[in-house]
Amino acid sequence: MEDLIASAKKEVLIEMVKLAQKRGMSGTKGTWKDFLKSYDSKFGSSLSDPARRSVDSLNEFLKSFTKDDDLKFFEKVLECYSNRDEVELIKKSSPDNETAEQKLVRLTYENPMYPVEYSFPSYEDEWLTIKPRKKSKAMKSTEIIAIDCEMVLCEDGSEALVKVCAVDRNLQVKLDRVVNPNKAIADYRTEITGISAEDLEGVTYSLKDVQKSLKKLLSHGAILAGHSLNNDLLAMKVDHKRVIDTSYVFKYANMPINKKASLSLLCKAMLGYELRKTGSPHNCLDDACAAMKLVLALLEGKIDEVIAEKFKEPEMAKLLVHRIPANFDSSDLKSILSGNFSIETKMDKVMKNSTYKAYAIFKNYQEAFDAFDNLKGDLEKDSCGRPQKIVTFNLDSGLTGTLCVCKIYSEDYVGGKLTRKRLVEDDDSGVTKKLKTDENLEPVEERETHLKEIDRLKKELCETHLKEIERLKKELSERDAQISILTKLNVALARKQGL
Repeated sequence: MEDLIASAKKEVLIEMVKLAQKRGMSGTKGTWKDFLKSYDSKFGSSLSDPARRSVDSLNEFLKSFTKDDDLKFFEKVLECYSNRDEVELIKKSSPDNETAEQKLVRLTYENPMYPVEYSFPSYEDEWLTIKPRKKSKAMKSTEIIAIDCEMVLCEDGSEALVKVCAVDRNLQVKLDRVVNPNKAIADYRTEITGISAEDLEGVTYSLKDVQKSLKKLLSHGAILAGHSLNNDLLAMKVDHKRVIDTSYVFKYANMPINKKASLSLLCKAMLGYELRKTGSPHNCLDDACAAMKLVLALLEGKIDEVIAEKFKEPEMAKLLVHRIPANFDSSDLKSILSGNFSIETKMDKVMKNSTYKAYAIFKNYQEAFDAFDNLKGDLEKDSCGRPQKIVTFNLDSGLTGTLCVCKIYSEDYVGGKLTRKRLVEDDDSGVTKKLKTDENLEPVEERETHLKEIDRLKKELCETHLKEIERLKKELSERDAQISILTKLNVALARKQGL
């Protein structure tokens, strides 16, 4: 592993360190900031941006990891970059050999988020890594399978697969099954999944069965396509190399590359039809077909990858509800928050105390803020300085506890008017600035300490620079005086010699 890290490009090392930060990983020298405190006595952790650090410092930090799982994770990240390099090499060395299908695979790999979102923990138990039977033929295969999944929230705080659908290039159904999570379910998310407890009665089809079915479909080198496909692969615990992610391939004109469009918007903008009515639950099979139709339209040259500017996701105002107990059904938020809103649950990648978060999505900011103001609870500020209320609930079911409701909005929201796109969005939207809850932000006091240290260093550097400038001025002045004396001596000597 040390050799692989030593030979990696700086951009790869930077991403690996950022991922280690995001996952809260610690090596033998602690976290990234702990490492910097001991590695750099001058700046310490005040200069914590990996992009501003040397290759040597990045290497030293990554070499401090010795646990098998950590090393396997970094190996997976390097594999994602290797996949990108491999398809790029095919494009450069033999562009005529790149099929239209392989081009879409390459576009997926080239997205900046690919190494981040596709570095799966496939080394863990219950995971299946699909490897083609004949590698040489696999890269040339043009077979495509499109897939979509639905997930439920379990009482242990995890998400579990509950529905999976797959279609081929002819839109023929290859897989359409309800899956028994074999776990206690806290929230069926029926308003999204369309699945209820009754739908699981008598179901024996399991995650293992899903993996067996996919292995049969993909082992000949077929490409797996989908929208935000990484979420589906994570739910199925399947790692597959050749993928086309339509949320990566399609991009907005004049917008950040990681700004993702929803599947519904792509269907409307690119294919000219409504995927589903607003507020309707997802249809797993329809979504799989939609992903395949988008891919086929690209392959046939009917559309390109750029989304017209007139098609934009509608602006929606949200309240963040977090620290929700895992056994709390998200639909019960209707009894806590006032107003008309939809609910979108999100699972934290690192679960703490078996809680999760959700968004209450309103039509506009005024409705969202009214709902927040009507809440009964202790008002405080989260670590970002945003208004937050600690709400105590006592449900009819007998469940009691507390949760947090946070007001999220752009700093440019002034006087009831939003002057530019909000800075805080949910993870799936793909905008550049993701929501940071108080669980994963450093304390305010620590940030203030860092800012003071930066100011001190700036002042110290300025004073040093000023002293150096004065020294150089003095030196130049002395040299000018010496030159003036030498000039006078030369003139005097010339006159004396009668020149």
